[in-house]
Amino acid sequence: FLLSRSVAADTDRVQQRPWAETTEGIGVNLTCLHPQITASATHWYRQFRDQPLQLVAMAVQGTKPVLEPSGNLSVSADRKSSALYLSRPRRRDAAVYYCALGD
Repeated sequence: FLLSRSVAADTDRVQQRPWAETTEGIGVNLTCLHPQITASATHWYRQFRDQPLQLVAMAVQGTKPVLEPSGNLSVSADRKSSALYLSRPRRRDAAVYYCALGD
């Protein structure tokens, strides 16, 4: 099983599920909701144990392919939510995934 954790710094305004679990190779959606904030851009990062943050994807609106890990990032038309879809996660993709809002 693959365990992906997601964490939001401002949990009153940015909401992410605290964890997501899937079987290796089975797609999983990581979501970020911020109904009171219209983001100028949405960034997704991941962090492996004892490693610095690594940018996974950034988008302003719409759907954008993500190469590593394989999948896509979708940002809603109102820019108040996003979903990082990992299409074929592997054990080595198990990390903490962060949604960040900003320029």
